[in-house]
Amino acid sequence: MPLITVQGYGEIQAHDNERLVLALERGGVDILHRCGGVARCTTCRVEFSAGEPSRMTQAEHDKLTEKGLSGVRLSCQIECQHDMSLTPVQTVANSGLEAGKAPAEMIEPTPVWTEAS
Repeated sequence: MPLITVQGYGEIQAHDNERLVLALERGGVDILHRCGGVARCTTCRVEFSAGEPSRMTQAEHDKLTEKGLSGVRLSCQIECQHDMSLTPVQTVANSGLEAGKAPAEMIEPTPVWTEAS
């Protein structure tokens, strides 16, 4: 089972192939996901210090490109498959916003995988 080390929060034992956004929430991280985890709002961004996945969904790629974001990933579009170290960019505490609608158990929209750039 993957171990997720989260700056400012500690370690979270993720389930194999669990959505990262859900693992973070279950582990006590107040990560935002304003759109409900469907790669539309980019509020669930994380910065990796180690273990960044080498693939991403086309939806994540397209949204990051559209917003001109680099050096971050969308936790709603990542499956926990190995150990990772990261920092959540936006949280309830640092934004003053509500987390958002609960993301589904499986990645939405249905993932089309591509290599991360």
